[in-house]
Amino acid sequence: MDLLGKLAGIEKRYDELNILMADPAVIADYTRLRETGQERNNLEPLVHAYHDYREALRQLEDTRSLAANETDADLKTMAEEEAAQLQEQIARMENNIKVLLVPKDPRDDKNVIVEIRAGTGGDEAGIFAADLFRMYSRYAENHNWKSELLSSNETGVGGFKEVIFMVKGKSVYSKMKYESGVHRVQRVPVTESQGRIHTSTATVAVLPEVDEVEIDIPDKDIEIDVYKSAGAGGQNVQKNATAVRIHHLPTGMIVQCQDERSQLQNRLRALSILRARLYELEQEKQLNAQTAVRRSQVGSGERSEKIRTYNYPQNRITDHRINLTSYQLDSVLNGDFDEFIDELTTRDQAEKLQAAGL
Repeated sequence: MDLLGKLAGIEKRYDELNILMADPAVIADYTRLRETGQERNNLEPLVHAYHDYREALRQLEDTRSLAANETDADLKTMAEEEAAQLQEQIARMENNIKVLLVPKDPRDDKNVIVEIRAGTGGDEAGIFAADLFRMYSRYAENHNWKSELLSSNETGVGGFKEVIFMVKGKSVYSKMKYESGVHRVQRVPVTESQGRIHTSTATVAVLPEVDEVEIDIPDKDIEIDVYKSAGAGGQNVQKNATAVRIHHLPTGMIVQCQDERSQLQNRLRALSILRARLYELEQEKQLNAQTAVRRSQVGSGERSEKIRTYNYPQNRITDHRINLTSYQLDSVLNGDFDEFIDELTTRDQAEKLQAAGL
């Protein structure tokens, strides 16, 4: 199907969705109304781009006709120049439409839960995990997002064995999803007395926040334990059993939260993390079941994949997925790494366009 035919079909579906949004049966069904509204909103930019594209094509046809039939030399030249400008404009429109035609990840607009865990490297890996936590916290600040600590397991030297936090804001997942994987650091650890460079790792998992209606967790599938918090927080935390541990029986997953003073808050946070992990597990199962579909190198987010190296002696950071290197490591660690995110996004879109034959 040609581009105009494809866009006409999308416009027809958009009109159908507008009718459905006014249907009393759809309005009465919250889930269906939300899904219909979301599909309509996703198609709206394409429909508007189609209208502009169609109008530009009409103008080009009229201008070419004028140039072909005009006898006045000056007017003919003006019409030909206008036609050339319209052709350039139409080419840009087509590129924009092709990008919009790439199926949008429905999770792109979601908030995220980020899990950072120390990998190989002992105490130094825990310190690096803390560095990554600060880096993402500053990145969130730079984008006017809100970050919120959900759970942490600190080491005794200023690091984390594990830290889990939420980032809320506009289109958070669309940018943060590329951060999943193994991050490697090369530097002289503060615990190294002889000045030798060590290599350590930390793993990052970026999970989209999941609504209760998207992942249902029956009470019979979980066991919940409460216990006294072992973390900081003063005598009140130590005396009361506020920490919560949830065991998901079907998968064996265990989630625990203890950073809040309220047992209820810790329980809600633990359930939120569990829902995100179960959603991610289901997404991985669906991908594995679709044997004809392969994850693109850029957008895979494989947790076992070494995605980036932070080299302190050379002030260098390299993203191995796109072979991009920057010598502004200090800036990156202060949350300024949009250069990498933008290039990852561009490469991901290009691969999807190619896969879609656009």
